[in-house]
Amino acid sequence: MQWGGLITSVKTIGERIKWARAQRGLTQGGLAAAAKVSTSTIGNLESGLREKPRELNAIAHALRAAPAWVETGRGEWDATSNVEAGPDRGGLVPLVSWVQAGDWCEASDPFQPGDAERWMPCPVAHGPHTYALRVKGDSMTAPHGNSRTYPEGCMVYVDPDRGSPINGDRVVAKLRGTDEVTFKVYKEEDGRKWLMPLNPAHLPIRDEFTVCGIIIGKWEDG
Repeated sequence: MQWGGLITSVKTIGERIKWARAQRGLTQGGLAAAAKVSTSTIGNLESGLREKPRELNAIAHALRAAPAWVETGRGEWDATSNVEAGPDRGGLVPLVSWVQAGDWCEASDPFQPGDAERWMPCPVAHGPHTYALRVKGDSMTAPHGNSRTYPEGCMVYVDPDRGSPINGDRVVAKLRGTDEVTFKVYKEEDGRKWLMPLNPAHLPIRDEFTVCGIIIGKWEDG
């Protein structure tokens, strides 16, 4: 809890990690992914089952918090508080709207600080313009038994700097003429290109399109 710039009720390392995580808008799983530790490690710390973790520096870095504050509670908590430039993205990427995703097809980096719904940890290597999208609808929900499925509400990481897609890549694309932005499987055969849903209840898209980015990962809350 923070009143008038003072942080209270964070007397232990676990309480400070939990407080800082809330400030950054991260779930326990999101923090674990960014710090490259297990979700149970974060849960055990926050619940008091573990005290000083050997992964303290990695967790502090993922929180963009000062390690000394995480360990002792002394000093400034925000490791970016003395930086005058824009926000330190580090391993975090912006979660944006589908309208903003379409803008990525038109500009190298249309994102402005403060436009993101929240910042998401990206657990895989990614380019500087990578962003996250929340999946809408069930067109990419695969039939039962298929391990690669993207149900409504999960989040996908989109890297527009990955280059040209190859057959089978999951992509975000913008349909020409309507400017609709969609998430589908990229298909190419004998010079023909189309977009294929994973859900057989939806039809392939054979209209002309521009690929905005390639899917490099998925996040699904717990």
